[in-house]
Amino acid sequence: MGASGEGGRRRAYIGSYTAEGGLGVLCAAVDEDSGALTPLGACDEVPDPSFLALSPKDGLLYAVSETSDGAVAAFRVTGDTPERLGAPVPVGGKGPTHLSVHAGHVLTANYGSGSVTAVPLRADGTLAGAASGVLRHTGSGPDPKRQQGPHAHQVLPDPSGRWLVSVDLGTDSVRVCALEAGVPTLRGEYALRPGSGPRHLAFHPGGEYAYVVNELSPTVTVCRWDAGTGALKPLGETSVLPSAPEGDAYPSGIVVSPDGRFVWTATRGEDVVSVLAVEAGGETLRLLATVPCGGAWPRDLALSGRFLYVANEHSGNVAGFAVDPASGLPRASGSLEAPAASCVVFG
Repeated sequence: MGASGEGGRRRAYIGSYTAEGGLGVLCAAVDEDSGALTPLGACDEVPDPSFLALSPKDGLLYAVSETSDGAVAAFRVTGDTPERLGAPVPVGGKGPTHLSVHAGHVLTANYGSGSVTAVPLRADGTLAGAASGVLRHTGSGPDPKRQQGPHAHQVLPDPSGRWLVSVDLGTDSVRVCALEAGVPTLRGEYALRPGSGPRHLAFHPGGEYAYVVNELSPTVTVCRWDAGTGALKPLGETSVLPSAPEGDAYPSGIVVSPDGRFVWTATRGEDVVSVLAVEAGGETLRLLATVPCGGAWPRDLALSGRFLYVANEHSGNVAGFAVDPASGLPRASGSLEAPAASCVVFG
C-alpha cells in the first residue's frame, strides 16, 4: 500500500473550501484508460484545505488550512478516506495558499501575511511541531487593491533541489531562498513587470527555464533559470488569451508537459484553458488555442498521464480532458462533482 492506495490503484486528491460547502480533502479513484474519477471518501476535519501536496514517502498527504490563523495538516491516505494525523500546526502566517515538501520540511506560502514558513517533519513524515522558520516578504506593487503589500502565493523547490522559489503577487517578484537549519533564508529577489501580479511558476523539464503565470494580467513570463547561482532572468511575456478580455480574467494554474513541448494555463472569469507551444528550446511560448475549462472559475490544473484536470471552484467540479500528444489540445473527457474544488494532485 502507498499514496496510490490499496493494490497500487492510482488516486486523485482534491482540496476544497469547506467554508463554501466543500468536502475538505476528497479521495477519488482514477481510471487510467478513460481518465474518469470516482469518489471514494472525504475528510472535512481541517477547514479550507485549499492546496495539497503528496509526500515523497508513501501514504502521506499535506494540506494548507487557508484561514486567518493559517495552518498545515498531515493525512494518511493509504485507504479510501484520508485520515488526519494529529492536530494542524500553525504556520505563523495568514491565509496560506500553497505548500510543497522539501528537505524534511513542509513549506507554505502565506498570501495574507506575505511570508514563507518551514515546518519540520519527523522521520515518518508526520509534522514535528512548531514552525522552524518564517521568511517575511516586504514591498508592494502599483495595484492599490491587490498589491498594497506582499502576498506570497507559491513556494516550491527548483528541479536541482538546491533552492526554494517563492512567487509574490503583491510585490511583482520572485524570491530565491535556501533552507538553512530549517529557516528559509533569502538569497535573491527578481523583479517582474510592475502590476503583472505573478501567481504560480512551473519549470521546464530541462531545468533552464521557468514560466510564471500572472494573475493581474493574462500573461506568462518566460524566465531563464540558473540552478548553479539561483538566478532568475525574465525574458519576455506571452498572452494566454487571443484578445483583450471584456470582463474578469485572472489566470491561476500552470503546468508544463513532461516532454517540455506544451504549457497549459487556466484563466478564471474567461473560464478557459490556454494551450501554448514551447519553442526555441524553452525560451519562447506561442499561444495555440483556448478551450472551455469544463466549469466556472478554474483554480488549479494538474496532469496525470495523458489527461489534464481542472479544479473549477464556482461550478464545483473537477473536469477531465484527454490531451492530444501531437497538438497539445485538450478534449473534454468527463467531470467529477466536487463542491468548491480548489486543487487536485495525483498519487
